[in-house]
Amino acid sequence: MSSQPSPELDARFSDPDAPPTPWADARDVLETAQLAWITTVRRDGRPHVTPLVTVWLDDTLYFTTGAGEQKGHNLVGNRHVVITTGCNRWHDGTDVVVEGDAERVTERARLEKLAAAWRGKWDGSWQFDVGDGVFLHGGGNEVLVYGVTPTKVLAFGKGPFTHTRYRF
Repeated sequence: MSSQPSPELDARFSDPDAPPTPWADARDVLETAQLAWITTVRRDGRPHVTPLVTVWLDDTLYFTTGAGEQKGHNLVGNRHVVITTGCNRWHDGTDVVVEGDAERVTERARLEKLAAAWRGKWDGSWQFDVGDGVFLHGGGNEVLVYGVTPTKVLAFGKGPFTHTRYRF
């Protein structure tokens, strides 16, 4: 993104006089999340939700999947995804929802940069090597990498309650 998105507060779901959540706060949630949840859509239209580790880098939210995993199958037929992260407490924290289309990442330089970003994720457990258009993990298993450039982001601040939309 060349410029920061403008926050728009939805007063219907926010405390009176609450300010919108600044984009920097929502972005921080995406950058520091240890776990997120992705929703994809099966061929028959049923949703599929699963936890995963994401990386926010250069205004894009990245995730991985095996080609044989359910989300991998779903993305072949429908690239629309929703990724959520935040906390499960009622009165504090910020929950963030990212909507967009998942695009496969195969460029070696980009994969190298992303592998380094995953290595830096919380405790360093996410170690990927880079193969031909894929990550390699655990003895050479191929892992597909996808990026989601947001079309819409929602942030739900708690304490005070704010419902903020960012347009891209």
